[in-house]
Amino acid sequence: MKYPRGITPPSEGVIKKKRIINKKGNAANRGMVFENDINASNDFYLKHNRALISKRPTPINIVKVDYARGAKIKEAYFEKQSTTDYNGVYRGKYLDFEAKSTQSKTSFPLHNIAPQQVEHLKSVIRHGGIAFFLINFALLNETYLLSAEYICQFYEEQPRKSIPIKDIRAKGILCKESFLPRYDYLAAVDEFYFSKKEK
Repeated sequence: MKYPRGITPPSEGVIKKKRIINKKGNAANRGMVFENDINASNDFYLKHNRALISKRPTPINIVKVDYARGAKIKEAYFEKQSTTDYNGVYRGKYLDFEAKSTQSKTSFPLHNIAPQQVEHLKSVIRHGGIAFFLINFALLNETYLLSAEYICQFYEEQPRKSIPIKDIRAKGILCKESFLPRYDYLAAVDEFYFSKKEK
């Protein structure tokens, strides 16, 4: 490419730096894309009267608001540690689950799970609720429902720092992907939690 006089072409280092920034941005957004797809699935379930499942709001305490700019929050802090992403009711049972996305093709890293999430899900199980994780392998286009019992036990015993995908495929249920719902995870809930009772 010819550049006008006085304009220096960008160095190779600058171009590479821009590419790295873009890749980091995409990685940061993958969890939000997965979350939006689950939210859309939940809207579909509600519209078709299949379940009532909601995104749990993050508990924040607002300190300062700028009312001159349409009530814009200027300062806030987290009131307490958040627990899991979603909860609701399905087939007369309380559901509680955490949704995670990873770019790994081989395993799910345990550092993605917070200790308070493990304690919360163990409490849900003790009280008779259904507790699980939805784990999305973004580069493989595969999403699995895995019971919280299995993940909490693995988390506490820590035979290794990540759960191999072969174990997730063996212990979990693959969620079907489609246009609507994007992730039919309730079909996986039916298969894992209800099909044994119905036999």
